[in-house]
Amino acid sequence: MRDRRTTPFPRPQSLKIVCCGLVYALALGACSTKPAPPPPPPAVSYVVVQLQSVEIDTDLPGRTTAFRIAQIVPQVNGVILKRMFVEGSDVKAGQQLYQIDPAPFEATLASGLATLAKAEATAVSARLLAQRYKPLADAEAISRQTYDNAVATLGENEADIASAKATVESARINLVYTKVLSPIAGRSGRSSVTEGALVAANQSTALVTIQQLDPIYVDVTQSSTLLLRLKRELANGKLHKTGANQAEVSLKLEDETAFPQKGVLKFSEVSVDVGTGAITLRAEYRNPDETLLPGMFVHEQIIEGTDDRALMVPQQGVTHDQRGLPTAMVVSAESKVELRTIKTDRAIGDQWLVTDGLAAGDKVIVQGLQGIKPGVQVTAKEISQAALRDGADPSTPASGAPAGSGSKPGSSDQKAPAQKNASGNAT
Repeated sequence: MRDRRTTPFPRPQSLKIVCCGLVYALALGACSTKPAPPPPPPAVSYVVVQLQSVEIDTDLPGRTTAFRIAQIVPQVNGVILKRMFVEGSDVKAGQQLYQIDPAPFEATLASGLATLAKAEATAVSARLLAQRYKPLADAEAISRQTYDNAVATLGENEADIASAKATVESARINLVYTKVLSPIAGRSGRSSVTEGALVAANQSTALVTIQQLDPIYVDVTQSSTLLLRLKRELANGKLHKTGANQAEVSLKLEDETAFPQKGVLKFSEVSVDVGTGAITLRAEYRNPDETLLPGMFVHEQIIEGTDDRALMVPQQGVTHDQRGLPTAMVVSAESKVELRTIKTDRAIGDQWLVTDGLAAGDKVIVQGLQGIKPGVQVTAKEISQAALRDGADPSTPASGAPAGSGSKPGSSDQKAPAQKNASGNAT
């Protein structure tokens, strides 16, 4: 019978050695793996707000309107025999535009003249008869009734003369109306009829439209509050007066070119639309070269003076909150983002005129706004107005900042040091 040999159990000292080895191995592995470095602060660009002198003006968009408009309609019935002007040409006041067939009106005039001559001849006979009867009636050679009848007949004949004269005058006026004349001087439009067309007196369709272009009106629609402000500035002398209740204005055409002639903005005879609260202001301009045509879209500019302590902020640095209030992000002295609620007066070019919420020297963030929020630490650099208009990249390192401070997380500049550290720990 064989002896069974049993395997001895490990001693407690050996177990302690094994456990220490495992702990050391785990600690060594933990030391060789370092945590990833935190991402760098977001890069932003800012402009320093400074007090400056700014010329304040108001831009008023509007459209041009002819100074005078005459819609030419016929005043008699007839057939157009001839058009006596060139479409689109300038015409003078009293110039003939069309000739309507005068033959029927000449015949009517001739008939009226004949009726007048007959009435005058009849009246001559009645007058002589009345003159003869008067002494006979005084001598009671004839009855008084006979004399009265002769006088009444004379009165009827004289009334016939007056009626015939009126008929002749009416026929003469209608004959004149066969010559369609222009009541004003101006530019002619497109003719709606040609030779041979039958026209009717006072028809709804105009034969042609004549518009006077020099001077010319510019009508702008604005709120009634703007009118009140402009009237106050006119009374205070901020606006240049050109007459009673009138201010001088300039004009910019649709292609952004300046119109050489100065205009006069008139505040009289305006009414407020009860539905919209808007009014129509009218300005008058000289237009000797007829550069302005009716219906053109233009911009009026009113110089309201100069603000010597204006705070101007680029429009890229102004946003609006959920309530619609304008806000701006500012870099504090600790390079942290601050949210400011501001008040803006108007836009001048590509900048806002700020009246409250900012002070001279504030650093307003204009680039990199998408990746920041109030209280965040940022890497800020100053940017000039010229560079801002050119669209400078906010990720460019700030002046004086260490190289790579503005690099994006995960770039090659940050990966290389991490790889070096890892390899050093492995060795």
